[in-house]
Amino acid sequence: MSGTARGSGELTAGHRPPDRQGVPRARQGAPKDRQIALRDALLDAVLAKDGPAATGLVVGALDEGADPEGLLLEVIAAVQRRIGEHWAANEISVAQEHAATAVNERAVAALADHRTARAARTAASAAGRGRIAVACVDGEWHALPARLLTEVLRLRGWQVDFLGPQVPSPRLIAHLHTTRTDTVALSGSISTRLPAAHAAITACQAVGVPVLTGGAAFGPDGRYARLLGADAWAPDARTAADLLAAEPLPRPLPDHQPLDDLPHLSDQEYTLVTRNGPALVRTVLAGLEDAWPAMRAYSDVQRERTAEDLAHIVDFLATALYLDDEALFTSFIGWTRQVLTARGVPAHSLPPALGLLVQELKDFPRATRLLRHGLRELAHRHTTPKGKTA
Repeated sequence: MSGTARGSGELTAGHRPPDRQGVPRARQGAPKDRQIALRDALLDAVLAKDGPAATGLVVGALDEGADPEGLLLEVIAAVQRRIGEHWAANEISVAQEHAATAVNERAVAALADHRTARAARTAASAAGRGRIAVACVDGEWHALPARLLTEVLRLRGWQVDFLGPQVPSPRLIAHLHTTRTDTVALSGSISTRLPAAHAAITACQAVGVPVLTGGAAFGPDGRYARLLGADAWAPDARTAADLLAAEPLPRPLPDHQPLDDLPHLSDQEYTLVTRNGPALVRTVLAGLEDAWPAMRAYSDVQRERTAEDLAHIVDFLATALYLDDEALFTSFIGWTRQVLTARGVPAHSLPPALGLLVQELKDFPRATRLLRHGLRELAHRHTTPKGKTA
């Protein structure tokens, strides 16, 4: 197992030449066709790391009368999803993904500063909707979804404090103590940050502020938001804005404790696996040389990537223990297999790694149960209905 990606070279497929001013020009046509063309042109610009072209496309669309909220959600957010798909398919590197995201963030900033968006905010502010703090979970660096929500809420008339990525709970609570915040909107994209999200939810509720959650970390149907006691969940920024406009979230009940939501944590498996995570990674990495002989030929860089992969597996195992949720771990294992395969890395190394973790955690019944489910997931994905290897 090694996360080393194959060199894919420069991205050239699908790039249209810019117009004479250096800004890719979206094709004319029906509104839906123009939106698709704009989305494609913006994707080309962000993948090319061309900030001026990206902002020029957004400003040009606004000048021509495009709806700011529609641009945020149907164009910029859609482009960000495509960037993630390109990374998962090994068509761009992590560095290229970060650079593309930075360009997309410039497009959001250009939209927010445009006279059309400013006018929309001024007109909507008369509603006096209230004040919302938008923050990313501690350890969460994917801030663009939270920024998109921030701009949608501002367009709808809310006063919004955007606190940015990776907001520790003490910093969030300090903000609430110094402002008259009506609601906290908490964003999370990475499932392994759900324990930190739980701490933030509980802390906000303890000072009387309800929490609306959103982002991929909370599950496609919000199941983890409910499990962690959040006051509300929304699948996207538009739904979140509609929900908040419909009626205020109820004030949370006092004296709520995290263990009330997750009584299984009393067995200490989550705590012990988290505390011993680095040692588990070292032990499994050493054992893989015998369990997976091909690893003996790995370079230092490949070993480093393998250690990173193992650390992710242990992190997701710990999070699944925290939630007592088998599906979170098995879906991660299936996703990891797909990503490794896309990078030309043998996924056959995953079962030996999980098997070694079973041996190390044999005295932890919930952990070994989750690991065995992961092994069954790999066996199922590896075999077609006719019994042939996939």
